[in-house]
Amino acid sequence: MDIKELTKEMNKFVREKGWYEPDSPRPQTLRNLTISLNLEASELLEHFQWTSEIDNPEVISEELADIALYLLQISSIADIDLEKAILEKLHRNYYREWDEKGD
Repeated sequence: MDIKELTKEMNKFVREKGWYEPDSPRPQTLRNLTISLNLEASELLEHFQWTSEIDNPEVISEELADIALYLLQISSIADIDLEKAILEKLHRNYYREWDEKGD
């Protein structure tokens, strides 16, 4: 399954939950989705708060999936081709130089 198919499945799920409806208790705005993305990333970070080890790969997998789903939805609503954006950024990074500090 590619990014476009994953996005289609994500949109189908959100639509079936009624979250795209104007009166939804979970309005799917760019602002709300970006906040949710950050919260999910923080949940992932919390698993490494006191350790560098993965103590539960299944939980980490679920957190990564949540993050990916929010990325797909944000890019879909913003009408951004995420696959293209990733490939373009990766290409630019090949020619980017980082200093010793890790900037």
